[in-house]
Amino acid sequence: MTNKVALSLIAAAAVLTSCAGPSSTERSATPRNTGGGATPTTSAPAPVDPGGRWLGGDGDKVWDGGGAAGGATEGFAAGDTAASVPASAKAAAGAPARTTSPTLDDVVRPPTRQSGPGLRAGSVDDNAAFADYLKYRDEFRRLGITVHDIDVSVRHVVTVVDEAGQPLLGAVVSERGQEVRTGPDGRALLFGNIGGFNVRWGDKAVTVDFAQDSGREHRVSLPVRRPEGRAKLDVLFLIDTTGSMGDEIDRLKDSVRSVAERISGLPGDSDLRLGMTVYRDRGDLFVTRTFDFTGSVDVFKAALAEVRANGGGDTPEDLNAGLHQAVTSPSWRGDDAVKLVFLIADAPPHLDYQDGPDYADDVRAAARRGIKIMPIASSGLDDQGEYVFRQLAQITMARFTFLTYGADGASPGDETDHHVSDYAVLALDDLVVRLVSDELRPVSSGGQ
Repeated sequence: MTNKVALSLIAAAAVLTSCAGPSSTERSATPRNTGGGATPTTSAPAPVDPGGRWLGGDGDKVWDGGGAAGGATEGFAAGDTAASVPASAKAAAGAPARTTSPTLDDVVRPPTRQSGPGLRAGSVDDNAAFADYLKYRDEFRRLGITVHDIDVSVRHVVTVVDEAGQPLLGAVVSERGQEVRTGPDGRALLFGNIGGFNVRWGDKAVTVDFAQDSGREHRVSLPVRRPEGRAKLDVLFLIDTTGSMGDEIDRLKDSVRSVAERISGLPGDSDLRLGMTVYRDRGDLFVTRTFDFTGSVDVFKAALAEVRANGGGDTPEDLNAGLHQAVTSPSWRGDDAVKLVFLIADAPPHLDYQDGPDYADDVRAAARRGIKIMPIASSGLDDQGEYVFRQLAQITMARFTFLTYGADGASPGDETDHHVSDYAVLALDDLVVRLVSDELRPVSSGGQ
């Protein structure tokens, strides 16, 4: 992982914090009559629970993340060291054993490119350029690289709107075992040769039948009015916390508030909650840990301060376990919330583990719950990782984002080694602002 992905984490978190309203932890006091003619007094302010707690992981044990409240905890604070887990321990946990003794370089892979100001990034929407994406998939298959593939070659785009033509968030679209929920723009994807589907929103439902040669774009209007009010936004950071992530995590801790000021002009007044799932690999001091959603930026920052980067060793990490916990463990809100996962990683998942979760299953589960997965890839991501990351984005109707560089391969620029074309390039922080803003715009006041 290069240090450059730090700015992606910082910018993404900053975008989200700017959407939050005031996070007061007090309620207005009310007079209390003590009886006997006593002068009414004011009760002490009752604290508002900001939410957020470590849910644990590796079996969903409740886990005290350390810090001031719980003390240093192995894997996150004083218990973590730069030493690698022995090969025998990894082998016992199901990870491939090393054939040589681990070194510090096994744990902290040196960055290949220098970080600095002016970082730029590209972004592609594989659903908007679907023919190009299918061509990329065909070319990738000829490389013989292992992935857990999902056949998306026959794709139906369903758009659900209310009686005024406004997109409906969280409508349930189903057909023969497939079930997905519409995103903020009212769209959802179904795959395969189908001749119809069902749509449900609240207590209203409709069945749509069509001839298979009649096209694959479907617009459904329901006799309802979408609700008004603040847009609900749940954002979870899914972060690789192996050794190479140290600089990124530390810089995120220091910079969230200052970067939030830069993007304070984002429109809308979102009901924002932040959460976090961190993951490493089998044989490390932990594989996954999740901090549940909180409406307080300060509480989230305190939890982030407990995180330490360590472990790893081989290139793949247990992204499968991390994604599974990110989708299933936090207290995601219901169908009326915009739900985003920002995946920050530079390595593909271990696909050689014979047990445990499968990202191909959990990306379907994310689509079923209306969760979009937004990968941000750095230069260290290989071809296998690119394919997996683009799968996660395409199936959940999100965008694939990647850092770009100049001709020297080090300075900021507009070039990438990834297999993309016709991509837009912006300053990274501007791009992340746009990604979040685009998700909120259809459900914010003023609509589209």
